[in-house]
Amino acid sequence: MASQTISQGNSKFPGGAPDQFYTPALPKTRASQDFAKARFMAWRRENDRVGVRNHLVLLPLDDLSNAACESVANNVKGTLALPHAYGRLQYGEDLEVYFRTLIGVGSNPNVAAVVVIGIEEGWTQKVVDGIKRTGKPVLGFGIELHGDIATVARASYAAKQLVQWASELPRVECSMSDLWISTKCGESDTTTGLSSCPTVGNMYDKLVPAGIHGCFGETPEITGAEHLCKERAANREVGEKWFKVWQAYQDEVMERKTNDLSDSQPTKGNIAGGLTTIEEKALGNLEKIGHDCRYIDVLAPAEQPAKGPGLYFMDTSSAAAECVTLMAAAGYVVHAFPTGQGNVIGNPILPVIKISGNPRTVRTMGEHIDVDVTGVLRREMTLSQAGDALIDMIYRTASGRLTAAEALGHREFSITKLYRSA
Repeated sequence: MASQTISQGNSKFPGGAPDQFYTPALPKTRASQDFAKARFMAWRRENDRVGVRNHLVLLPLDDLSNAACESVANNVKGTLALPHAYGRLQYGEDLEVYFRTLIGVGSNPNVAAVVVIGIEEGWTQKVVDGIKRTGKPVLGFGIELHGDIATVARASYAAKQLVQWASELPRVECSMSDLWISTKCGESDTTTGLSSCPTVGNMYDKLVPAGIHGCFGETPEITGAEHLCKERAANREVGEKWFKVWQAYQDEVMERKTNDLSDSQPTKGNIAGGLTTIEEKALGNLEKIGHDCRYIDVLAPAEQPAKGPGLYFMDTSSAAAECVTLMAAAGYVVHAFPTGQGNVIGNPILPVIKISGNPRTVRTMGEHIDVDVTGVLRREMTLSQAGDALIDMIYRTASGRLTAAEALGHREFSITKLYRSA
């Protein structure tokens, strides 16, 4: 039986065999535009930050409160529960990162309002108070002395009113300089350092001067290129601050815990894709910050940038879900994710745009790819054109287009844990 096609506008989507995927051709890019003058419609929050999504989040304070949040999400459609694994018996810096992540996620401009549910009311109120500083609506409910059923009922009434309120919030005209765009790569191979990572770098070279906030991280994966990363700092002080962060990782992991990362860095997927050393991986990783950008500050995990527009480095793990969650907690609203072998990561509140220059991945996993830059390796597309294609996809995503990860339901959310529990 012949394959059927369904026409949608000027695009045709093949049906039939499950291995047939189609990536619609991008419209003409806005390469000729002055990026600082580009406009899109989005939500401007109470603290003047711009969000490109309009979520009503149900935020559990701890692992014990996941079930209650998921029950509320089942009762009230249009809400988003964010279950996670931690929250009890943490201490010191680990506890600080934990609270910074929860408060940051609730404060993200892609979130219109928040309902926090916790096992007890003290720490629940701490998260509520932190989110409340943004000016957005946030309510907290404790389970102790009430139980799940009563708590779910109270929280459901609140969530129902808030989700209806959020549904009527108008979009307003915003500029590209309102965007905070983070990046991380995953399942890297020989194609990422040659195509998809430089595509992100080209985007930053064009949009950082236009006034956006950018962010890169993955402290472990800069090993072998640390001297180059240090030199890309805006000044010597920032470079030294970065080097101390990188050295702390080396001292903690390589000196005290293991001197053999052969089963972790490079990963099995990296090796299958042709990367043989962490140095090769690091050099490709750094292509994401372009040729002209210099980072202006070094952030702790989930820390919000405070020095205005520009490129920042955040001290993060290389694990995709952890890293993207930390960047969402820092306030970034769009994420650019280059992949070689095909990483399927998403995030509940931060739309993740996948970029790939690997022809096999685009052919076999095309439903996960938003921007196809395989033309770079075929010499059919320049890196500048690839950067323009990514900028166009960022513009479309900010305007409401669902990313592949969003459409496929990828909502990976993982809070970084530094220490074992007490």
